[in-house]
Amino acid sequence: MSIPAPTRHDSKFEEIEITEILRYIWKQRAIVVLLSSIGFFAALTYVSLANPVYEISTSIRPVGTADLDELNESGLYKISPLESLQSVGSAMESYDVQLKFFMGHVQYLAPFEASDTPIEKVFENFKKNSTFSLKQIDPTKSSSMTDSIELTFTYPKGIDGVGIVNSFTSFVIENEKNKIEKNLKTLISNRIEKIEKDIDLYKVSYEANTNADIAKLLEQDEIKKRNLQDEMEALRKQVQTRRQNRIKELDEAITIAKQLGISKPSTPSSLAQFDNNQAGNTIRTEVNNQHIPLYFMGQLALQAERSALAARRSDDFTEPRIDQIQKELYLLASNREVGALKNRETPELFIKGIGESRADLARLKNLAINFNQLELVKVDKPASEPQSPVRPRKRLIVSLGLFFGFILGGALALSRGLSDRYRRD
Repeated sequence: MSIPAPTRHDSKFEEIEITEILRYIWKQRAIVVLLSSIGFFAALTYVSLANPVYEISTSIRPVGTADLDELNESGLYKISPLESLQSVGSAMESYDVQLKFFMGHVQYLAPFEASDTPIEKVFENFKKNSTFSLKQIDPTKSSSMTDSIELTFTYPKGIDGVGIVNSFTSFVIENEKNKIEKNLKTLISNRIEKIEKDIDLYKVSYEANTNADIAKLLEQDEIKKRNLQDEMEALRKQVQTRRQNRIKELDEAITIAKQLGISKPSTPSSLAQFDNNQAGNTIRTEVNNQHIPLYFMGQLALQAERSALAARRSDDFTEPRIDQIQKELYLLASNREVGALKNRETPELFIKGIGESRADLARLKNLAINFNQLELVKVDKPASEPQSPVRPRKRLIVSLGLFFGFILGGALALSRGLSDRYRRD
């Protein structure tokens, strides 16, 4: 079994090589200095000619709940401070909102404006050279104690960046406030229209129900009246038949009374034959539980009753129910409930639900929210003039130019030294 010989690490050889490399570079130091100078002056020229780019920012925070209380108390529009903040942030990010802002503030596009160029094209050129960026800060994921939105604007030299950011922030907030005001007015108008339609519907429904109630009451009275009239007509026929039957009964009794010779009221015992010679006074008492025939009333009494019945023009007084029916018919001649329904001076007082609707209508018509004092968000940090540009980074670029020039010069010097050594070898 063969064991490989250990490899010796010759540090002297390495020192010679490193020393030789440094010697090659030192011999070609003019090239190193030349290329380093070229890199330095090239970077210096770039940072001198490059257009500086600046960056500014502004941040907005949510307002307190009390600031939105007047709007939320209207009962028509509900928005929380965080929702208000997100609404403003979303509007800042919108392309249409940005274009609308610059269409109303064309002075900020003057560096990009050309003759006969549409505003949309000018805005596109503006967007190519500058950018808006938004960042929402979540307190649960950062050191911030509250939610906030930071708007950052990066722009080249020659643009009024501070004016753009501050004016744009105010424009977006005011635009969102106007949008809420418009939406609220639309909601109020729609609600007022709905309530007015409901009131008209209540009135129509009340009139229909009242007319139905009146018709129902009159119909009930008419039915009751006809039933009473039918009943009274039947009673009249009944008492008339009863009177005619009585007359026939009297005619029969008169005939019998004539045959028996009874002209005055009598009893069955009075017809018995008594002994006229019987001495002394006699008292007769008749005990009879049988019905005494009518003819014992006597011919005179029966004829008088018959004459009275034949001469009678109306039998109504003989039936008490007829008087009661006539009384009820008289009461049915005028329905007081129907009269009260027809003669209501303020029928709205009797319409269910119209009072609440009128109260809501009055509240909506008198609802006034001062949007001039309404705050949707709070501008926590307005934009201010930047101290220095963010691009180009002069020190870094000059340092990199010098470094890469030195590296390139060293590499070139080393390659030339190695080439000379190769030729000698």
